[in-house]
Amino acid sequence: MQFLAQYADWVYLVAAVLFILALKGLSSPLGARQGNAYGMIGMALSILITFAVAPNPNFALIVGAIIAGAAIGGYRAKTVEMTQMPETVALMHSLVGLAAVLIAVAAVFHTGVEHDGVHRFELFIGCFIGAITFTASVVAYLKLSGKAGSKPLKGGWVKPVQTILALAMIGLGAAYFITENLQAFIAMTAVALVLGYFLIAPIGGGDMPVVVSMLNSYSGWAAAGIGFTLNNSVLIIAGSLVGSSGAILSYIMCKAMNRSLLSVIFGGMGTSDAGPAAAGGGAQKNYKSGSAEDASFLMGNADSVIIVPGYGLAVSRAQHALQEYAELLHEKGVNVRYAIHPVAGRMPGHMNVLLAEAEVPYDKVLEMEEINTDFSNTDVVLVIGANDVVNPAAQKDPQSPIYGMPILDAHKARTIIVVKRSMSAGYAGLDNDLFYMDKTMMVFGDAKKVVEDMVKGLH
Repeated sequence: MQFLAQYADWVYLVAAVLFILALKGLSSPLGARQGNAYGMIGMALSILITFAVAPNPNFALIVGAIIAGAAIGGYRAKTVEMTQMPETVALMHSLVGLAAVLIAVAAVFHTGVEHDGVHRFELFIGCFIGAITFTASVVAYLKLSGKAGSKPLKGGWVKPVQTILALAMIGLGAAYFITENLQAFIAMTAVALVLGYFLIAPIGGGDMPVVVSMLNSYSGWAAAGIGFTLNNSVLIIAGSLVGSSGAILSYIMCKAMNRSLLSVIFGGMGTSDAGPAAAGGGAQKNYKSGSAEDASFLMGNADSVIIVPGYGLAVSRAQHALQEYAELLHEKGVNVRYAIHPVAGRMPGHMNVLLAEAEVPYDKVLEMEEINTDFSNTDVVLVIGANDVVNPAAQKDPQSPIYGMPILDAHKARTIIVVKRSMSAGYAGLDNDLFYMDKTMMVFGDAKKVVEDMVKGLH
């Protein structure tokens, strides 16, 4: 161990490079597996060398915690459903935030250790980011898992409460920084925990993919804060990489939704000046419906088809049947492609992972900006389990909460087929005029059952 400690900085540097390579690999479906491998090796090196440099580590406690964590994580990784990934990710972010809080509190109450001004500032920053991350992630978990409603917390009192809590948190942190008063630190932590709730509760369900991305960034900064507290350089580097990459991804997603990044940070997203969402249901409007066999006939006789997957596809686990159907269409000479909106699903990259699981060829999966101009030249668009990302209200209705959000131009295709369980509104609680267009045919039912029937229709 003493020998390893001499080269700790070099090993940390290698680990940091591996983390950067991991991020680069994860930026593409083709490099994702290799990126994961780089990240795992980098983390293993970091843990090993930390044992070497830590003063008097309690190996029994640490190894026991690692084994228990690995066992729980391994079990969860094998049993979690694809549809549960968003809430699982949110829950993991909450653990990072909680760890930052506990480490900061332990450092503050560590007897016999004096903290200078720099350390007190680091403890303040790390603790309040961790506390906000913890409760915000728990609220996101409850919303994403359906244990709490997806509707945003609204009211003229929300912004003042957020402001008062933020000012109180900063004031108490300043009191701790100046006087080193422990009660002020604990009060600051408690206020930050409450603020975390009020930052996420006002955000609606349709904006949750951006929230998950933002919480990813928060958890990275919380980890970096832990690194300063523990004086661990690799934790600072890894946390900064996660924090900055999450912030960049959040910016990209905000741009895709025509949202302000500041509105995400300060919890104002989804509560814009736009009017209330139209009630779902569409009971007073006329729409056309058909069977899976009708849909299969239309697509089987088309030259080009674009498939728009959504969360409903994941819920019914229809991706494998859909890929089988796409292959049958391809054999009949139909040009089949998939269109992915940046915020489709419940978390960043959700649909890409779903399609990769079904071994859909990567060259058939196109991002919004790559395929949007092709919709007007496409014979049939199959919208399956998606709603808000193809809602024309984003372009036509200034009163819609999603007005200004770039969407997939499915409404411009010659024929539109929508697979849904019912005419109920989507996750954002908005009705969709796409469903009532003359060229749209609704096919009701579980996505997997409908697609399986469509497969039979082609044989």
